[in-house]
Amino acid sequence: MQYAIPAAPPSWWSRLLARVSGAEDVPVVRPGRHLRVLPAVHEDERPPTLTELYRARRVDMVRLALFLVDDLHTAEDVVQDAFASVCRTYGTSLAGLEDPGAYLHTAVVNAARSVLRRRRTARAYTPPHQGAGPPVDEALLLAEEHRHVLDALARLTHRQREVLVLRYWSELTEAQIAQTLGLSRGTVKSTASRALDALERLLEATSR
Repeated sequence: MQYAIPAAPPSWWSRLLARVSGAEDVPVVRPGRHLRVLPAVHEDERPPTLTELYRARRVDMVRLALFLVDDLHTAEDVVQDAFASVCRTYGTSLAGLEDPGAYLHTAVVNAARSVLRRRRTARAYTPPHQGAGPPVDEALLLAEEHRHVLDALARLTHRQREVLVLRYWSELTEAQIAQTLGLSRGTVKSTASRALDALERLLEATSR
């Protein structure tokens, strides 16, 4: 079922473009302004249920998946698969899951990677064809003036794209990105640096 995804907040683009343009680093605003964050769970409180996690993070995770797979319908499937994975592992009560948000980020990234692997395999055996245009809801995700940035992101390596999206859209720290992607903090830092350089070159080329 389709639903409207609210427009991306300007801070996502301003932070990324500020880095690409060589401006001073813009302080990261921790989740809470545009992400619906689950309240902290103390030892004497119960963890959120799967239903609560779904209601709090579904739309945010769809947007994250869309930046990774570049297709809204596929992104919705990715998020459904991620929540199904959480349910299979921890049940509907999420008992034993210390950080549901972090686990969900990892599940979405892993599900997106599986989609991209299947997509590469299918393209190896199927002649390329012109697909249908973007769904109407996708127009609500990004202003037209920002589309060239998303197109440039799509030309980065999968790891570079993941690191930038998790850093500038999900606003994760280097340590959190390292945990989500299974990388070292040094690898995350160097990947982000190379990705920003590559993104700058791509945007300069499109502006000529």
